[in-house]
Amino acid sequence: MIQGTSSNVGKSVLAAAFCRIFYQEGYQVSPFKAQNMALNSFITITGGEMGRAQVVQAQAAGVEPDVRMNPILLKPTGHTGSQVVIMGKAQGTMSALSYHGEYQRKTWPVVQEALHALLKENEVVIIEGAGSPAEVNLKQNDIVNMRVALEGQVPVLLVADIDRGGALASVVGTLELLEPEERQMIRGIILNKFRGDLALLQPALDFLEQKTGIPVVGVVPYFDHFRIPEEDSVVLEERGTSGTKLKQGSRKDADGEHETDSLSLDHLDIAVIRLPYLSNFTDFDPLEDEADVTLRYVKELEEWGSPDLVIIPGSKNTLADLRFLWESGLAEKIYSVWKEDLPVIGICGGYQMLGKVVRDPLHTESDLEEIKGLGILPMETEFALEKHTVQSRGTVILNSLFLDKCQGEEVQGYEIHMGRSFAEGSPLFQIKGREKVYGDGVQAGSAIGTYLHGLFDNDSLRSALLEWLWERRGEKRSAKRSPSQAAIREQAFNELAELVRKSIDLEKVRHIMGLGSECSR
Repeated sequence: MIQGTSSNVGKSVLAAAFCRIFYQEGYQVSPFKAQNMALNSFITITGGEMGRAQVVQAQAAGVEPDVRMNPILLKPTGHTGSQVVIMGKAQGTMSALSYHGEYQRKTWPVVQEALHALLKENEVVIIEGAGSPAEVNLKQNDIVNMRVALEGQVPVLLVADIDRGGALASVVGTLELLEPEERQMIRGIILNKFRGDLALLQPALDFLEQKTGIPVVGVVPYFDHFRIPEEDSVVLEERGTSGTKLKQGSRKDADGEHETDSLSLDHLDIAVIRLPYLSNFTDFDPLEDEADVTLRYVKELEEWGSPDLVIIPGSKNTLADLRFLWESGLAEKIYSVWKEDLPVIGICGGYQMLGKVVRDPLHTESDLEEIKGLGILPMETEFALEKHTVQSRGTVILNSLFLDKCQGEEVQGYEIHMGRSFAEGSPLFQIKGREKVYGDGVQAGSAIGTYLHGLFDNDSLRSALLEWLWERRGEKRSAKRSPSQAAIREQAFNELAELVRKSIDLEKVRHIMGLGSECSR
């Protein structure tokens, strides 16, 4: 089990690394996280919803994502409330106070059943904790950290982020706040995101082992030369909104420095609206992988610039985010640039916002009942209690804008929304559902909207979009082929596994796990 001294120390990425390492060694591997709080989610082939981090880990393990890998998912809809998803199905929205306590205790049997099923079916299970196991105000109702470790009798590796400073105190303080039986579960320490000369760190490693009696099994260097999808949008706050959204794999200039402040004429400028409740921002990772694209996040008019394309992303609270657009002045700005023929794309919640009106009579997402949309797309949306979650596969049927370049080709994605939209006009895609064929999306001038998350993962469609944007500039796009998303993902997993192999004492970790050596495997 991978636990951390705090949130955002790199637990998700390290769990993915171990999933890939043991998958490479021939083990049947599964990830597991009892409870995830994130707005990045995914839909499995059975229509269940789960956290994106465990989907990435499942891909690293070479297995199909399964909701048992993340039996409890909390999707924040406000500062004090979240939608609760249990075993892939939405159960409604409740306040944090209501959830923490009796309701959370009722979810523990669900966690137990999922955990033991995966332990029984797999040779290796890589479990991720949440936040810190030493949050004394939350420990009574813990269902994700030490209670899981004790339930499965799973050895724990404790991870600290040394890049932020205070890592030694974080490790020692975490251990001090644990109960004796919990402390005994921690069998190794990992310092993550290290920059510098390892020899200079050695006295600190010696101190940790002498002070705690627990071995330091590895020091993982800070890396940014390849990309593993991030767990949640907290990373956007750390990077800021203007300039290139830096991630592992981001472009560098001729001097090896990241491009941050200036937008080059040899790059398309794509602006994503930074909504307060933005969800599934990994939708835009494929655009970032393109060498001729600068992707940036905009939340104020002062950051607008001169984009070639504006994207309104998904939202976990569509009405509240639509209100934000009106109050910030971004709604009028988006409408005015669309009237001037600037391309605009809305995904899921962003699609709903582009319509005439969004209604929520049952208050499924917020305290608002109705709010005026941007009035760009000819459609209206009304929310209902039932959530539509499905993996989608269909065909491009619209013969306009960039979609004309890939008409008749297959498109894949997934849908995850509460609302139902009633649109006028021809749809963008014909989707082959489980029980029926239906149309998705609509166009108005240079704007389109769709419910399909993962739209830009479709390599041909993404290439068509970028070629079309260059043509609008009066230029021809470079003949360089767009990278395959599947190939990028596999390369990143393998590079991550190799980095972690070199950075930790894998033989010691195998011994902690009760596994034999790699050569005996």
